[in-house]
Amino acid sequence: MSRRSQVLYLAAAWCLSYPDEDLVARVPLIRAALAEFPGVTAGFEAVLDQLEGTPAMELQAFYVREFDLGKRHALHLSYWTDGDTRRRGEVLGTFKEAYRQSDILVDTQGELPDYLPMVLEYAARVDFEAGHALLVRYRPSLEMLRLGLARDGLPHTKILEALCATLPGKSPRDEQDVMRMAGLGPPTEAVGLDPYDPRLLPVRRA
Repeated sequence: MSRRSQVLYLAAAWCLSYPDEDLVARVPLIRAALAEFPGVTAGFEAVLDQLEGTPAMELQAFYVREFDLGKRHALHLSYWTDGDTRRRGEVLGTFKEAYRQSDILVDTQGELPDYLPMVLEYAARVDFEAGHALLVRYRPSLEMLRLGLARDGLPHTKILEALCATLPGKSPRDEQDVMRMAGLGPPTEAVGLDPYDPRLLPVRRA
């Protein structure tokens, strides 16, 4: 584990979380930690400026609109690979199992265990190798989220770019490249799944 990756993952976890008072109060701490790595800091500046310069209600409404209400920027990794199929329960179980294997109890705080900020904080503060392995396994989900954020011009795009840059290989150029990265065809489980959405990409099973 490098300190650079640890700091990047924790900063990203916080910057992708719901912007409550505690998060806004952490902005100076995030800036100070990132200052150790000038090459990383630039990718976070837009979001940190937004956190510091936007009224709380406006900031929270923006987050709910962009990350909670719709699926265009879903922060749950298995959404992109398994949608609302029955097998998603098994996938969520793999995240829970990874957390259980750590010596430290992981409090999900009511979130599904594949919530990206949770996975990032787990990697940064609990078990880097296990958390990094989950990010590598769900690289297609991260890339689809990155492309969606970029398409809509959200400042969080550069944070996803920085995250993807910590994983092996180059980022895909578009959704079709992500599908090739995933290495499999569309989902075949139809229970609870809408007609095929190209955002729902199967992930290669370990």
